[in-house]
Amino acid sequence: MSTITVRLSDKELQELKERYPQAEYRKKPPYGLFQFKLSDCMVTAYTSRKVVFQGEGAEFHASGYLRLKESKDAVWQNAAPQNINTFPQCGSDEVGTGDYFGPIVVCAAYIKEEDLPFLASLQIQDSKEVPDKRIRELGPILMERLPHSVLILDNKKYNEIHEHQNMVAIKSKLHNQAYINLERKVIRLPEYVIVDQFAPSNIYFRYLKKEKRIIRSVYFETKAENKYISVACASIIARYAFLICFDAMCEKYQFSFRKGAGTYVDENIKEFLQQYPKKELRNVAKLHFANTLKADVFFPQ
Repeated sequence: MSTITVRLSDKELQELKERYPQAEYRKKPPYGLFQFKLSDCMVTAYTSRKVVFQGEGAEFHASGYLRLKESKDAVWQNAAPQNINTFPQCGSDEVGTGDYFGPIVVCAAYIKEEDLPFLASLQIQDSKEVPDKRIRELGPILMERLPHSVLILDNKKYNEIHEHQNMVAIKSKLHNQAYINLERKVIRLPEYVIVDQFAPSNIYFRYLKKEKRIIRSVYFETKAENKYISVACASIIARYAFLICFDAMCEKYQFSFRKGAGTYVDENIKEFLQQYPKKELRNVAKLHFANTLKADVFFPQ
């Protein structure tokens, strides 16, 4: 279990609370401001403004607040370019990391300037702001028009990998591989390659140290799906691929799986186990989420 401690400003503390509206709040510890439980991490904030992230997902949830340190990767700590209208550009995003059921999907997409009128006519925006019905319409259109790379990590493989690697490591490798695959399609990646930032760049590259090929010329930007059309398109394609996989899973098991990781999912797990043996959960869920234990399901470590 990992433990990461950071010191935040009052504004950052408020942003932290707002970041997880569905979190399960616990009784405040001595000298505590608040404490809440996530599916893979306990977050405790103290009156000193010190915040402790503890659990399997500590690095993932704390990553946005870690102060970047000087390292051999420092040259790649670049913020994304000031001119967001520079083309061609590539963007990548992922979906499924907050869902108990279903895979993780990463997409990287390539946008040329001549694509802009077409994309404007579709009113492209971040997939989290687009209803799933519209995602199902937009996904195939974008996939036909834009060079892209989609990677799908199913639950069985995810659970095997997660025994040795955390979520940030897995996501870093998926984004890197998505760009490697995309480069093969477009011959050469453009100057502006944007990763929707989920960890400081030094951590991102640390997890890629043993990879045979590393795409290093990337920019990192938080909430990039709201700023860069390439990331927004990647977000929609990734969401579409996730929905197709989710549909197939529901069809295979003749079961209505719930998205997300709220308390309603705990009941959904119990309903699933009334129809299928416990071992089958490995093929449809991310077992390290707290939902597994809350549903009274135990797997040997």
